[in-house]
Amino acid sequence: MTNDKTLPVIFGQLDENIKMIENTLDVSIVSRTGQILVSGKNADKAQQVLQKMAQMATEGKEIDPMSVKYLLDSVDDGTITQVAKNTNSNTVCITCGGKAIKPKTLGQEKYVELIEKNTVIFGVGPAGTGKTYLAMASAIAAFKKGDVNRIILTRPAIEAGEKLGFLPGDLQQKVDPYLRPLYDALFEIMGPEAMARNMEKGLIEVAPLAYMRGRTLENSFIVLDEAQNTTPAQMKMFLTRIGFGSKAIVTGDITQIDLPTTQNSGLKDALPILKGVEGIGISMLTNKDVVRHPLVQRIIAAYDKAEAKTEHKKKRAILRKGKHPSRPL
Repeated sequence: MTNDKTLPVIFGQLDENIKMIENTLDVSIVSRTGQILVSGKNADKAQQVLQKMAQMATEGKEIDPMSVKYLLDSVDDGTITQVAKNTNSNTVCITCGGKAIKPKTLGQEKYVELIEKNTVIFGVGPAGTGKTYLAMASAIAAFKKGDVNRIILTRPAIEAGEKLGFLPGDLQQKVDPYLRPLYDALFEIMGPEAMARNMEKGLIEVAPLAYMRGRTLENSFIVLDEAQNTTPAQMKMFLTRIGFGSKAIVTGDITQIDLPTTQNSGLKDALPILKGVEGIGISMLTNKDVVRHPLVQRIIAAYDKAEAKTEHKKKRAILRKGKHPSRPL
């Protein structure tokens, strides 16, 4: 299962990968004469995780605490046998620095498959699931291959606790901070020179959603980010901009809506309306697909638990009120 070269990769820096497995599954893991020995009540699960890690190490793949956490989650819910497909997944795009961008979870794998097969794709999930980054990588890959003539990246300019009017500059300068994550992804994947050159030629456009009104976007790869902050009218407007030869990806997190409480989210409204429509793919990413620092996954889980508890209390209060209606004086 292992050799002298793969063992250090599997164990990780200061044995951090093995310690995570031991603490999570309550097992003991030791290395003797190039073999890994496992003991404990969950030894079978630990061996499955270690076998996948050995496979990844043999293929030259990086193994960090984040990937170990994903394998542990997969063995816990019985999907670890499917991870083999994920570990051999095709590269979406190569960054300017030579880094291969690949889906890292089964959820991301299915998301990328939907992008390949559909014209409009919804990527919905919490922070850190790679929904925007993979969308950007797919857009750049399609642009480089000549499948589309341009890339259009857009976001609704909704204030997340701040006001646009207090920012300096003209309208474009005011909304640029809200588009910064898209610029950052372009910079990392495409490189500063190629990014600047293509933006100057108008082949890559980064603009607030309001700028999309009245346009028909043909032969383009369009990414609408932070779509949870669109209104239903804005969402319909965006989706009806799509022309021939175009593909659109809509990304968002329906747990982080910055709209006024009286305003419906266009993303939340669109999902049930468009479910099952031919040419539209919907990918619902979860906490398990978070590929940032493991702490991000725990933070999201904690918030979800707190929100579920609050919602349960609200329902109980409504039920109690229904059973004991107040009588007029």
